[in-house]
Amino acid sequence: MNRSVILGTGSYLPEQVMTNEDWSKRVETSDQWITERTGIKERHFAAPGQATSDLVVEAAKRAIHDAKIDKHQLDLIIVGTISPDNAYPSTANWVQKKLKLKPIPSFDISAACSGFLFGLIVADSLIKTGVIKTALVAGAEIMSRIMNWEDRNTCVLFGDGAGAAVLGSSKENKGILSTYWGADGNLGDLLMQPAGGSAMPATVETVEKKLHCVQMKGNEVFKHAVLRMQEAASKSLESAKLSGSDVDLFIPHQANIRIIEATIKRAGIPPEKTFINIAKTANISAATIPIALDEAKRQGRIQPGHIVLMSAFGAGFTWAGVVVRF
Repeated sequence: MNRSVILGTGSYLPEQVMTNEDWSKRVETSDQWITERTGIKERHFAAPGQATSDLVVEAAKRAIHDAKIDKHQLDLIIVGTISPDNAYPSTANWVQKKLKLKPIPSFDISAACSGFLFGLIVADSLIKTGVIKTALVAGAEIMSRIMNWEDRNTCVLFGDGAGAAVLGSSKENKGILSTYWGADGNLGDLLMQPAGGSAMPATVETVEKKLHCVQMKGNEVFKHAVLRMQEAASKSLESAKLSGSDVDLFIPHQANIRIIEATIKRAGIPPEKTFINIAKTANISAATIPIALDEAKRQGRIQPGHIVLMSAFGAGFTWAGVVVRF
């Protein structure tokens, strides 16, 4: 059977940086308050005129270069995002146009913070069955455009950025070893963007009430996030016939340092084997894992033969785990 391997990775963070001190001048908060509760020190924000597809294109170019392939070898583009350029066409369609590619399937996945891993799972399935040979999978967000800048409980949590991976087909004993995913719509109202869709179309009132922004019941989300991220990690390892001790590097969704610490404790993964970059990126939803994956590779934390575990949890609720041998 074909196995999908990660040929290359790339990431992009916008130039503008907003620190906790910057936020303390806008809302009632402090660097200490944010750091102690989230582990975040700063985040990047997109420039005026930058769209989510622009961020994906930058990350994609770097991933394609790292993969050492011609961009026209791509058979598929998947973008995980909850902050698309438009309701339609998909962000992936715009990425295809901006990369000047031939007509190939391209679409978005709306699975919030699990979007990149959902994309990997879909691409992996298509490669294994021989439908495609090469895919670009990205996670990208401009959260600064859909957050309430006056809500100190949520606005300090998010950043903007994009990460991407190029997947290819191989018969070698490496690549994606196992996957696990799930969702529970019964809990969707705990973390959502209420307005803008068919259930609540945009009106002057919805804009004034900031119903197009992220709304979250933090304490409830925290409990489910820890449970499901640990579940995704454990189940995907079990499917690969591996345990936490076999993992060389764990890359969790960078949502909150307390969630990460609780997850690794429950999953039995040592802190020194966990990649954490939330201090400088904040929560970029679907982009956190591909950005962290690319940074870990560039820092030499991932070497040939290493077992890498990725786990995410997001609005929906959605969750996913992927195990890769590099």
